[in-house]
Amino acid sequence: MKRRTLARALLVSTAAATLFGAAAALAQQKKEVTIAHQDMLDPYRVLMESGEIEKVTGYKINWRMFGGGGDVIRAMASGDVQLGEAGSSPLTAAASQGQDIKLFWILDDIADAEALVARNGSGVNGIKDLKGKRVATPFVSTSHYQLMVALKLEGVDPKSVNVMNLRPPEIAAAWERGDIDATFIWDPVLSKVKRNGKVIASSKSIGDKGYPTFDGYIVNAKWAAENEAFMVAFVKLLAKADEEYRKNKAKWTADSPQVKAVAKWSKADPKDVPAAMALYSFPTLQEQASAKWLGGGAAKAMTDTANFLKEQGRIQEVKPDYKAFVTDVYVKKAMGK
Repeated sequence: MKRRTLARALLVSTAAATLFGAAAALAQQKKEVTIAHQDMLDPYRVLMESGEIEKVTGYKINWRMFGGGGDVIRAMASGDVQLGEAGSSPLTAAASQGQDIKLFWILDDIADAEALVARNGSGVNGIKDLKGKRVATPFVSTSHYQLMVALKLEGVDPKSVNVMNLRPPEIAAAWERGDIDATFIWDPVLSKVKRNGKVIASSKSIGDKGYPTFDGYIVNAKWAAENEAFMVAFVKLLAKADEEYRKNKAKWTADSPQVKAVAKWSKADPKDVPAAMALYSFPTLQEQASAKWLGGGAAKAMTDTANFLKEQGRIQEVKPDYKAFVTDVYVKKAMGK
C-alpha cells in the first residue's frame, strides 16, 4: 500500500516537475522578440551592434530589416513582428485601419533628413517642373506623404506626375541607371543622389507649412502590456544612446566605431553618416513626454496626416482621435514617474 502511495506520489511529483519545466521553458521562450528596423541613421544602432539591449533586458532579439514603413506595418499585422520602426505616414495608416499598435517613442524629428532631389540635367528646378517626370519614392512612407503634400501646395495634379513606388535600394539603382528624374527619399540613398542632383524641397520646408513628419517606434499593444519591464528598459536604452550622441557629436566621425555601427546596420557609407545624422533631431526623454510629441503633438500630426491620406484615397476613414494609438507610459516610467 505504501509502495502504491509512494509510486503515485512520485508519479504526481514527476508530472508536476514536467509541467513546471514546460511552463518555465515556455516563459523562457517568451523572452524573445522580433524587431523591425529600417535604414534610418539613428544613434541606437550602436546598441544593436554591441548587443547591449539583449544584455540589459535578457531578451533574445531577432532584428529584421525592411525597405519601408509599409512593409513593417504588414509584418506587424501578420504577428511576425512585435516592435518596429515606421514613419508617421505608415503608422498613421496602420492606426486608421484599426491595427492594435501604440506609438511609444519618437525616433527622430525628420527635419531636413528627407528631401526631394532632382537629377542634374533633368530640367526640374521646382515642384511645378515635375509634370510629366518620373519621380520615385516608397509608397505610404513619410517621403511619399511629403511629395503628395508638396504637389498639392504647388497646385500640381499628382496624376500629371509619374510617381513610382520603389524601395530605397531600388531607387539607388534606378538613379544610377538614369531611369528616374527625381526622388523624395532619406539617407543613406539621399546622400548618394545629392552627388549629382539638386534639392528642390525638404521635409522641413514642407513641415513648416503645417505638415510635419517624424519616425517613430511602434509596438503591438497587447505584447507591450505583457512585457512592460522590457519596454521600460528598452526606452531607457534608446534615450541613453540619443544622449550620448548629442553630447559627443563631434566624436562621431567617419572612422569612429559609433559611425561604423550606424553605417553597418543602415547599409550606409560611413563617410556620409555624420553629415546625414546632423539633419535629424533626436528628442530627449523630457521632450518625448512633452506636448510637442507623445503628450499630444504626435496624435495631432497623425490626425492631419490621416486627413490627407484619406483625401488621397490611401485610407478609408479617419479616426476621431489618434491619442488611443499613442502612449507616454513607458517614457514616464523610464523617467521614474
